[in-house]
Amino acid sequence: MGDLFDQDPSGGQSDRAAEPDGTGTAPRPLADRLRPRALSEVIGQQQVLGPDAPLGVMLASNSLSSLVLWGPPGVGKTTIARLLADETDLHFVQISAIFTGVADLKKVFEAARQRRRIGQGTLLFVDEIHRFNKAQQDGFLPHMEDGTVLLVGATTENPSFELNAALLSRAQVLVLERLGGEDLEALLTRAEAELNRELPLTEAARATLKDMADGDGRALLNLVEQVAAWTVKDPLDPEALSTRLMRRAAKYDKSGEEHYNLISALHKSVRGSDPDAALYWYARMLTGGEDPRFLARRLTRMAVEDIGMADPQAQTVCLDAWNAYERLGSPEGELALAQAVIYVALAPKSNAGYVAYKGAMRLAKQTGSAMPPKHILNAPTSMMKDQGYGTGYAYDHDAEDGFSGQNYFPDDVPRPDLYQPVERGFERDLKKRLEYFEKLRVKRNGG
Repeated sequence: MGDLFDQDPSGGQSDRAAEPDGTGTAPRPLADRLRPRALSEVIGQQQVLGPDAPLGVMLASNSLSSLVLWGPPGVGKTTIARLLADETDLHFVQISAIFTGVADLKKVFEAARQRRRIGQGTLLFVDEIHRFNKAQQDGFLPHMEDGTVLLVGATTENPSFELNAALLSRAQVLVLERLGGEDLEALLTRAEAELNRELPLTEAARATLKDMADGDGRALLNLVEQVAAWTVKDPLDPEALSTRLMRRAAKYDKSGEEHYNLISALHKSVRGSDPDAALYWYARMLTGGEDPRFLARRLTRMAVEDIGMADPQAQTVCLDAWNAYERLGSPEGELALAQAVIYVALAPKSNAGYVAYKGAMRLAKQTGSAMPPKHILNAPTSMMKDQGYGTGYAYDHDAEDGFSGQNYFPDDVPRPDLYQPVERGFERDLKKRLEYFEKLRVKRNGG
């Protein structure tokens, strides 16, 4: 395996990929041939590169600082770091956290110190920076603070979870986005110009090719190289293209941020009563390999938290769907869960029970060990009867309307209004019942 660094730590520039010379050398990959030579050639990412965006402002004011570039694969993190070094006349050094150890880092920092003595700054690009542990990340701090290196880290993971606070306090996080349809079309057009021919695809198949890339520019160019190598008589339609090419697997980390992002999207779509969006996010998680049991559990939680007593049947529907999945397995059981998704999305919504529960928990913590009123305590012994346990208790079934209106809270705890049902679904009826019993309570207590 070659060096870990794009440039020799001693300061020598690394060689670029060789051009084809007719001696059997493999041609440079299309992605390398199309690598931008200036920041103005970068496709997309104007939210960080535009004249009023963070990098545009930094470069215009000659105030480039350490950065963390956070974004999915194939959106230009490495390219932007290289071009930043070119724009600022900094010596570019690239390492990968996957292959670099402490000894390698010491060499990098020592070489950077030597360059600094002769007036040459160093831009240190660390790919997969989240792979370094917290102690290794701390090792960068003194070299960032004294100006030995200007650090540019790249990560596909959320920096707030994966990078320590000390490092984040010394580096600005810039978010790079997956390439949109217009960006991918611009890249595809640039690739065809480089190849000096159009791809043998119908317009619909061209759109399918971009969909296959899933926002990853590098993946798109790799697909373009495959298509360009084919000899076909007529332009391919989407079905023919899909037969020849494998669709790129969607990015999904079942234990990482993507997992939490998508379950949040599903939950909020259900809460927002949008069954189409809810089904989409449900399908996205399934195609990413999510455990349907996790989805069944979360759907049941949604029924309890966001629907509650507005439709008590929602919880039963979710539990039945969960049970159907356990009995049927995949794929039949996943359809049962999909139907539960539709049901909970369209059910009337109320979080009144959830709010009431949280209020009761707060009140319980505030009131500590306050005793129940004595009239609702059992008195199994004569001593307890002498203490007044059970004295004055009214048996509700014997009371008029089956309601005594007695107080059941501790004597020194004012009666709260914890459960406040909404005017939706079954809770409309429950609200009427609450109001009915409150009127009786006031009447029974002489109000």
